[in-house]
Amino acid sequence: MNNKLILWSITVGLGGFLFGLDTAVISGAEQAIQKLWNLDSWTHGLAVAIALYGTVIGAAFGGIPADKLGRKQTLLWIGVLFFLSSVGAAVANGVNLFMFFRFIGGLSIGASSVVAPVYISEIAPPKYRGRMVISFQANIVFGILIAYVSNYLLAGGDDSWRWMLGIVALPSLVFSLLMLFTPETPRWLLLHKNDIATAKKVLAITEDSPENVEKAVQEILVSVQQEHSSSESLFSKKFTWPLLLAFLFSFFNQLSGINAVIYYAPRIFEMTGLGKESALLSTAGIGVFNLIFTMMGWYLIDRFGRRVLMYVGSIGYIIALGLIALAFFNESYSNVPFYVFAFIGAHAIGQGSVIWVFISEIFPNTVRASGMAFGSLTHWVFAALIANFFPYFADLLGGGPIFAFFAGMMVLQLLYVWRMMPETKGLSLEDLQKTIIH
Repeated sequence: MNNKLILWSITVGLGGFLFGLDTAVISGAEQAIQKLWNLDSWTHGLAVAIALYGTVIGAAFGGIPADKLGRKQTLLWIGVLFFLSSVGAAVANGVNLFMFFRFIGGLSIGASSVVAPVYISEIAPPKYRGRMVISFQANIVFGILIAYVSNYLLAGGDDSWRWMLGIVALPSLVFSLLMLFTPETPRWLLLHKNDIATAKKVLAITEDSPENVEKAVQEILVSVQQEHSSSESLFSKKFTWPLLLAFLFSFFNQLSGINAVIYYAPRIFEMTGLGKESALLSTAGIGVFNLIFTMMGWYLIDRFGRRVLMYVGSIGYIIALGLIALAFFNESYSNVPFYVFAFIGAHAIGQGSVIWVFISEIFPNTVRASGMAFGSLTHWVFAALIANFFPYFADLLGGGPIFAFFAGMMVLQLLYVWRMMPETKGLSLEDLQKTIIH
């Protein structure tokens, strides 16, 4: 890969850093705001999950500006929204204002989860597409790690939670500025602007020969003409299979319990008897494990394929979640932090590495943004529900039944990978369109 291509993917991946940072900083603040504003368990769960409800809206509608304004302009404005939401939440003087700004941050997260993977998948050469889209996931994980570390370092004062949330503002500005120096994707230029000259200039950087530039342009134009001539919407019968694949993939992503762990990690560790400071430090360990195994996924995804990583991740989920459930049932908690780390590793190398790559690949050019929005919407609807209801069911049932349920869902995911999931490694987006759409 040439330097410009690497820089562009890292820049857009920084949207993932904001995504991860904004998602995880709440883990250090959630108990402080509950105490500050005397929140009952229901209102507290809503205050934590409100960003995810915003994420649902952002994911549902993120494809619209991506198609109308372009991938680049949409990502730039996402950075601006991240900045406004982080500052607003940090200075909020009441729970309602706090929830409003967290909701705005959620809109940004949801939209970035749609637009950034689409941007990278559309600009990347087929042989590097998996690794380049994972740069988005790697940045999410790095953002989560930085959030956990900064939460640990900032903990102590009554207003430390405000600094935890406000720290998101700085990378938000950097991201918006860097987006000014990235190009629009050639597929959007051809699909929405019919700008062949500019598309060729971008492809001249991403492709390794002039012949490949011409070939790529012709393949894109042919696929666009075919889709335009059929004038079918995303929810037409023709796209039933990729819609089902995206729905189930996103559904299982959240029914692993990953966001319950990310959002409530300190609380989970405290449930096992660890002190508050030890719980925060153990949470930082989650971030480290997440990053290490994501980088392993980055190295392996274009070598072994998407399905192999999903097999590894699914089996790892089942073992780790089963052990966590048993620990809670037996009230033997000494090894729970290790089991949680194993769970994070399984997620990072499997679902965490593959989800944004896979969903961004399986839809044709003309409905890719809306298809990605559908998959992302499914992901965030279930993320919001789990984050909202986890504290309630944790108090009602304890950890055993909850983690046993998550383990059972991962058995179903393993069956999905075995019987339904296609391999997408190494094929152009246009070739994938021919194999998945019948």
